Amino acid sequence: MSDTPNDSTLDIRLLAAAARRHSAKPRLEDEIAELFDQWRGSLLRYLSTFGLSQHDGEEVVQEVFLSLFSHLQKGKARTNLRGWLFRVAHNLALKRRDAERKGMGIAADVDSLPHPALNPEEELASNQRQRRLSAILRALPEQDRRCLYLRAEGLRYREVGEVLGMSLGSVAASLERSLARFQRADKR
Repeated sequence: MSDTPNDSTLDIRLLAAAARRHSAKPRLEDEIAELFDQWRGSLLRYLSTFGLSQHDGEEVVQEVFLSLFSHLQKGKARTNLRGWLFRVAHNLALKRRDAERKGMGIAADVDSLPHPALNPEEELASNQRQRRLSAILRALPEQDRRCLYLRAEGLRYREVGEVLGMSLGSVAASLERSLARFQRADKR
């Protein structure tokens, strides 16, 4: 038997190398970039409930993903990364807000968004409804508002509880209370 590979051996080696390249795990940096693209907007919306400016929110999001990179690089748990991201964002936002002594509520003003398909009467009614609902949102206790935002971002009750350090029952009660307020206001 000779040591020189024949054509079929070379083909198998090339195929095996190609298969290894295609089945190789994505680089951690690529995975973090993909998660960043997926969750950045949701995290920024949640951070707005802390009264952070857009700039501060962006900085917190950057810190969250740097922490995630470090977390994963150390081989730590990958379970429930969505909940982990929101929990870290929550903690960092609290630190930033406390450091800056802010806390004015929601940064985005949705009252000024136009409704292009409505006639003037419908637009007026819609704007009044929107202002009423926005006022209720701003009047909600901070914890209730955060529960609502996290739930709106698709987190399950258990995940909301983990992020905010609340029991499942407290999350359910908070959401029920908040939604009841909106329903009462929307009937007016």
